Amino acid sequence: MIRGRGPGIRSRNRACGVEEIKARRRQEERALRKARKEKQLVSKRLPRDLQDDGEEMEIREASVTQEEVLQLYQRIQHGSDDRLAALRSLRQVLQLKEAQQMFVRFENSIRVLIGLFTSNLASVQLEAAQCLLELSHSDDPSISLVCLPATPYLLTYLSGQSAKFTELCLYILGNLAAENEAVRNQLLLQGVIQALAICLQSPHGAVVEAAAYSLSQMLQAKEAGEKIIPAVLEANLTPHLIHLLDLDCEFGMQTAVECAWCLHYIVSRKPQEGRLIKTVCCLCCSSVNCECVISQNLVRQAVILLIALGKAIESGITTDGVELLIYPVARCLGNLIVGDGPARSKVHSHARDVLWALSTFASRFLQSRPFVTRECLWLLNNLTAGDEQFCSAIFYLNLVPVLLQLIPFSGGINTLVLMLLGNFAEMGPEYCEKLQLQTDIFPALCTTLRTADSEAVRLTLEVLNLILSHCQQAYVLFANQSGISALEAIQYNSNEEIRVRANYLMDRYFTHKAV
Repeated sequence: MIRGRGPGIRSRNRACGVEEIKARRRQEERALRKARKEKQLVSKRLPRDLQDDGEEMEIREASVTQEEVLQLYQRIQHGSDDRLAALRSLRQVLQLKEAQQMFVRFENSIRVLIGLFTSNLASVQLEAAQCLLELSHSDDPSISLVCLPATPYLLTYLSGQSAKFTELCLYILGNLAAENEAVRNQLLLQGVIQALAICLQSPHGAVVEAAAYSLSQMLQAKEAGEKIIPAVLEANLTPHLIHLLDLDCEFGMQTAVECAWCLHYIVSRKPQEGRLIKTVCCLCCSSVNCECVISQNLVRQAVILLIALGKAIESGITTDGVELLIYPVARCLGNLIVGDGPARSKVHSHARDVLWALSTFASRFLQSRPFVTRECLWLLNNLTAGDEQFCSAIFYLNLVPVLLQLIPFSGGINTLVLMLLGNFAEMGPEYCEKLQLQTDIFPALCTTLRTADSEAVRLTLEVLNLILSHCQQAYVLFANQSGISALEAIQYNSNEEIRVRANYLMDRYFTHKAV
């Protein structure tokens, strides 16, 4: 998963395997890409509402014969009187994968379709565009290559008078660019970034959203850091994207979602490298890209948006899908603040409000959208690691009990909470004192010591070591919560490292002590 800095626990005794961390991040990234497609956050778009005169398309049955597809092709090829009806029927059958494969194998089929797409008859042109949209939505990368000859015409029509047709062309372009580098390379040579820059300034919200979608598809590419992002920065697109990160944006929330993902891809790519995975050292955040968007007030805009979303959720006035905006904004902000003093200082002035918002999101979406909870906890880790102001604000707002309520949940949520607790404990005796006196931390830690999650157990032992080393009175409190028996049980754990850590705590803090 493309993240900001990893856990804040940095104990001197900690065995930090960098390669192991990288491998884990790669695995998380693969899972995230799959989850994003399942949640329709980034998958190819097929906006069926772009139908002529409000017509609703009937969804085809699940099969079609080659003869049926051939007959439709011949009807559109020979210019019969019912060509328009044939195109509508073709659009319908192209919803089926096998029909797409059949159609593109017919000789000159794409050339004929492009000819109709460039027709001077608006109705024919629109139906041909709908057919291209169905083809562009294919999950077969070879089909996007077959459609390559259509790209110069698609780009030309972006400057047309019809907002609906422009929107349609943008979705076709975005779909074609999603999985094929050859398509993206040709689009770059044909000036796609400049064309998208113009579309992002359109007065039509649907066009702006579609342009941001197409740009996000380009920016996800493995070669984005080397080829695409420099062109985006040169075209000065980022101020437009940042401006659209607004809950009250006239173009709607989905437009803000697409812009947020665009900005995330920009700040998380390193020049001349492919898709990179965050390690605890934040190796992949491009300093040049980050400095650019930070200077354009992206940090402030992201913070204000998260706070506004938190207030909207608390007041119950949000619309469905708000979590899809929280997710990329939190991720983008998490990458920006890592190791950057000026960026972090911009968040300091809103520390309490943004921490409150993140804790609200983490609790609110725990059951329905746990991926949002995880992202917010990662951002909280990035904010609190080594930062006394944010750690103090967490205690001032009494958010530690809220975080402890998340410990019983698996899927990485429990380990993220433990990392946060480690960030607090690392701040020294004062914070360890607050942890063990003002919260029910020891019952929670004793629970995690008994889980089968080895990572959670390991992190729990680290947190305990920090607290016990700073607070002598914590020995008794921990023992009174059956902590010693929990440590003794770890002697039978199959993980040798965990057994060694548990024995170390027993020998250092509890052997020969009266508790």
